[in-house]
Amino acid sequence: MRKLLLALILVTGMAPSLANAKITSEEWSAYTDRFVSQEGRVIDDGNGGISHSEGQGYGLLLAYLAGNRADFERIWSFTERELLLRDDSLAAWKWEPWATPHITDLNNAADGDILIAYALALAGAAWHDQRFTRNARTIARALGRTSVFEHQGELLLLPGVGGFGPKARRDGPVVNPSYWVFEAFPVLARIAPETDWMRLSESGKRLIRKTQIGERRLPAEWVSLANAPKSANGFPAMFGYNAIRIPLYLMRALENDAELLRRLRDGMTGPNGEITLIDAVNGKIAAQLDDPGYRIISALASCVVDRVKIPEELRSFRPTVYYPSTLQLLALSHIREDRPECL
Repeated sequence: MRKLLLALILVTGMAPSLANAKITSEEWSAYTDRFVSQEGRVIDDGNGGISHSEGQGYGLLLAYLAGNRADFERIWSFTERELLLRDDSLAAWKWEPWATPHITDLNNAADGDILIAYALALAGAAWHDQRFTRNARTIARALGRTSVFEHQGELLLLPGVGGFGPKARRDGPVVNPSYWVFEAFPVLARIAPETDWMRLSESGKRLIRKTQIGERRLPAEWVSLANAPKSANGFPAMFGYNAIRIPLYLMRALENDAELLRRLRDGMTGPNGEITLIDAVNGKIAAQLDDPGYRIISALASCVVDRVKIPEELRSFRPTVYYPSTLQLLALSHIREDRPECL
């Protein structure tokens, strides 16, 4: 259904309306009241109240899925004005409200750029607005030009333009498997065909399949590919907060590899459904996360591979903290659109 819907949007301009949006108006209002400022800044309240390109991209995508163009415009206005300041058309990743200037790290984050371009492309096609389409194309082309590279026969994604390539690090290139937003690649392939986004997608899936560190066989977040994949120097050897979204991204892209999803689910899930952050080398638990926005990812994997329905308590959205609340809305919208059998 997802592929058919994307095709219809891109060909006919069919948009999600409030009547058929996959995020309800009540859910979206609760989210924006908590995490989106009047000026359109998506606030990461679990990270000191900063904003970042990832959050702006998520905000745009969720506003689109909620069918709320006014909020989409509001979030895009802040993103364009405050983050798109680099000379390569990519977004600066970190914005701090107490700092002057507000941008405290001008490097980009590739996942944020992907999310922003993807949401803009969907909105441009659905709402017949060439502003969004043009900006999506510009960002996607810039990302392909600066951050997509070939290494040992694979097409890979630098997490940021600066600091991750083989010239910048002895153990480079370093990649982050959680930066592959798989559902976005077919859309980016349509608007910016100069980059082989589908080859990049397949390389990312192969990377996740073969990056199995420790007894739990989970991927570390930051992976050196100088030789055989291993945890990158200078980064915690962790299956951490970023990596939690890997199975969600795979499932939202309709990847149904049961072996892979079961391995990820089993490695990251505690005995009571909580999500565990794991030291990828020694297998020790670093944290246990019980928020519904985390637990729904494991529950969704259980539905996909074992046909277990989503528990009732995970089907209702009540905002808690920015990141798990965002993940829960992404999961719920996907279930309603593509996996109603999970409800």
